[in-house]
Amino acid sequence: MIRQLSIALLFTFSMGLYAQNTDSLKVIRKDSVMFRQDSAAIKNDTITVRQASSPEKNKVNEPGRILRQWQLSSDFSEEVPIAFDTVFSLFHRYRATDKYSSFNATLGNYGLPFYQINFFDRVTDPDKFLYSYYYPLMHVPERAVFMNTQIPFTELVWSNGGPKETSEQTFRIRHSQNVNRFLNFGLIYDIIYSLGQYNYQRAEDKNFTFYSSYTGPKYKLYFSAGLNNMKGFENGGVVSRSDLIMPQTRDIPVNLGGLNKASSQLKNRNMLLVQRYTLGGDQAQSTDSIPRKKSGFFGISGTFSHILQLETSKRTYTDDYPAGNFYDTSYIKGNFYDTVFVKSSTTFDSLYSHHIKNTVRFDFTTDETRKFRLGAGFGFRNEAFRYSQIRPALDSLFTSDTIGWRRSNNVLIGRLYNNIGDKFRWMVNGELFLTGYRAGDFDLKGEILKAFDWKKGRASWLIKGGMSNKQPSIWYGQWGSNNFVWSTNMEKELRLDLGTSFIYPARHADIGFNYAIIDNYTDFDTLALPSQHSGGLSVAALTLRKEFRVWKVHLNTDILVQKSSNTEILDLPLATFRTGIFIEHNFFFKSTSGRLNTQLGADVTYHTLYHPYSYMPATGRFFRQRETITGEYPFINLFFNFKLKRTRVFFMFDHVNSGVKRSDYDMIPFYPMNIRMLRYGLAWTFYN
Repeated sequence: MIRQLSIALLFTFSMGLYAQNTDSLKVIRKDSVMFRQDSAAIKNDTITVRQASSPEKNKVNEPGRILRQWQLSSDFSEEVPIAFDTVFSLFHRYRATDKYSSFNATLGNYGLPFYQINFFDRVTDPDKFLYSYYYPLMHVPERAVFMNTQIPFTELVWSNGGPKETSEQTFRIRHSQNVNRFLNFGLIYDIIYSLGQYNYQRAEDKNFTFYSSYTGPKYKLYFSAGLNNMKGFENGGVVSRSDLIMPQTRDIPVNLGGLNKASSQLKNRNMLLVQRYTLGGDQAQSTDSIPRKKSGFFGISGTFSHILQLETSKRTYTDDYPAGNFYDTSYIKGNFYDTVFVKSSTTFDSLYSHHIKNTVRFDFTTDETRKFRLGAGFGFRNEAFRYSQIRPALDSLFTSDTIGWRRSNNVLIGRLYNNIGDKFRWMVNGELFLTGYRAGDFDLKGEILKAFDWKKGRASWLIKGGMSNKQPSIWYGQWGSNNFVWSTNMEKELRLDLGTSFIYPARHADIGFNYAIIDNYTDFDTLALPSQHSGGLSVAALTLRKEFRVWKVHLNTDILVQKSSNTEILDLPLATFRTGIFIEHNFFFKSTSGRLNTQLGADVTYHTLYHPYSYMPATGRFFRQRETITGEYPFINLFFNFKLKRTRVFFMFDHVNSGVKRSDYDMIPFYPMNIRMLRYGLAWTFYN
């Protein structure tokens, strides 16, 4: 059904809107350093140095149109401009997961849980435990994107792959428009519907967000609401790798099959409301082409902010036949029949969390048009949590019970930064948990940036560091379900991070180094149970991104080299790379003055041998294993991309080398990757 719905929507929008305006969408760029060029540049767990320029410098000004797009900083205190994601180059890399992190280990079907191979890209926030393996696909407050446009903006993106019975389809519609020059609203709706090539691995992800912003001279308001529904069938992996030589993937036996009908479902609801009011200093009007200096002592202005965050997450796991051999234990009692004990006929596990976070803060800054700019802020946050879960009745004949508990925290937050001109800046950002179940936790981060103006453009050198002391997620300490029960006391995880990067956009070059030392590293052991490593653990990673060009031949390469000090606790592939080599040509048609941009080439992804995580369906967590190694296999795609005006199209033979070298290629043990298939997709943007 989704195939017909997607095609109908695409046809309707295209016929109604495509003919109205055919100009190219201008890509917005910052007038200072862009730390990363892809759309996933800004992440919640990274402090990004903000621009000292006024918002007007980040607009595209043309007769009759002004487009601006931004996210909020990690502490929601200010806007961070980002570029419009309408890039044509390598458009066949359409997946949102790859835009968040270049290298991911998957269960073989898009839309199911996955983890980042790059250790420093992994989601470690304790409050995101239930959806950490879905995070890049979801609409959550810290990833909300806002726009300001004088004309309505609409984008449609659709892709399809494989035959009907095993197809994968994705669809996105995005719309934004202004009511007046200050008030904007928009929405995004994402669908991933992937049947999967193997039995019982279907993914159905439907995510929606509505956002709005009011950006007046004195008062600003930002609002976003997200609805995330992630459903995946759980097949427990294939029974044997040797079965992968079978010609029909649907004939290969899986561990959780038709009797189990096992599935997991995650529902997330969230809301963000940020209100800011600025006092002091004359505010330059948005129509001013030249920024004006503010009056008063150094043009100092102060901003009061209130930040409200609401979030509810619920994860359920069902299994119609828990008496099978996949799980060793079923804790929830069944019934006695003629003195014979029978296991529970079904499994229904449920975890629930709800939190409310209220923040009040005050920030001040000197005049941003002056060469020397100093700013600081401080505030207070209150957090209230409510949790509940299924509790097996281990000592009675009752099947199960539901328990709940409440937790709270009071947090002191602060920030200090200094900009000297537009080429040097530093910033420190931190928070300290004063009371509550996370009392004593702290998180301190800082960055120093130096920019250089060279012949080919601006380059930047970034140095960053951080120290944190965090209580692991409450779910590491308590869990109740049919197949897993634990109650443990986890120590705080102490982590020290250091890193540096050099970015030169004009040369399409980005090199970075990250290093972390961790005490009480927390994960899941080989029995899929919570575990803490009491000793120290260190991780180092070197990343390199570079595009080489000779005539019309492009070589776009991402390289990751990383090493863990203890591979028994944390194993990582020593080297991982993704390379796209392609020929790019721009056809010009004199009769119509039209242009057709084309790219023809191949993508290769490869990593060295290591012990990847295994996956446990009942808990939805990845855990350590030492029996299977993966790697030393080139995953090759052939692609053809073209762009005509504001329409981008790709055709791709995915995993074209399937079965050539071997048939048992997987990134997660016993979860094979898809065999060869044809994928195609398109993106249209409309604004008029």
